[in-house]
Amino acid sequence: MKRIFLFLATNIAVLVVLSVVLSLLGVNRFLTGSGLNLPMLLVFSAVVGFTGSIISLLISKPMAKWSTGAQVIDAPANSTELWLLDTVQKLSDRAGIRMPEVAVYEGEPNAFATGAFKNSALVAVSTGLLQGMTRDEVEAVLGHEIAHIANGDMVTMTLVQGVVNTFVVFLSRVVGYVVDRAISRDNNSGPGIGYMVTVMVCQIVFGIAASMIVAWFSRHREFRADAGSAQLLGSPQPMVKALARLGGVEPSHLPESVATLGIHDKPGFLDLFSTHPPIEQRIAALRGMR
Repeated sequence: MKRIFLFLATNIAVLVVLSVVLSLLGVNRFLTGSGLNLPMLLVFSAVVGFTGSIISLLISKPMAKWSTGAQVIDAPANSTELWLLDTVQKLSDRAGIRMPEVAVYEGEPNAFATGAFKNSALVAVSTGLLQGMTRDEVEAVLGHEIAHIANGDMVTMTLVQGVVNTFVVFLSRVVGYVVDRAISRDNNSGPGIGYMVTVMVCQIVFGIAASMIVAWFSRHREFRADAGSAQLLGSPQPMVKALARLGGVEPSHLPESVATLGIHDKPGFLDLFSTHPPIEQRIAALRGMR
């Protein structure tokens, strides 16, 4: 519940701050004396909607390293790190991408991939994952993360978030204008308190609905990454075993910037906001592969 609340609050806060800053800079010229300039409003909404998503994408690698304490393996210090580098290199070659940076961080079993571009990405695994799984299972998890990179999921999620943010900003201002005109006695005056209050409320409500859409897309993308792991390894069984083992442990908490690209996110009663489908569904989908 806390993780979902923080995710929603962060995204909505970014929209509000960008809206206020652009308004102070005089970019909100979509409000005219004769009504809304819808093309100008759409441009404004797109700038606000995509700016935060793109900035988050561009700084995703350094933020992930900083927030998890992940240490990039420059030179392997032991046989496990050597195996880890060799395995990621092998899977990257099979996927047709440049080998990403490989990092290890302290924590319970989990892993994630991030980065703005598929040929300069980062794959990080936790110490709990390395210690609590067999090498075949770890390889399957690595295949899952490599599949995320090869599929361009980081960029795709950024674009999806940008699009839904754009509509949140656009629709909230359209509704705010309609409400303000309905309650205003002077239709020739500028936007009043009704406009400002309605826009704020609508951004929160529409922002929550938009987060459901992003989470829905993320859940479908997880099935694709699972299938990608099975293809890279030549069999779905290692990924099935890895998911079964993950289903019995508590995954480490990941920062919001990389949580949607982790390996596991147990859904609760608010599963509409979960970025990962239930383990049972993922295993069933893998067993259904031919």
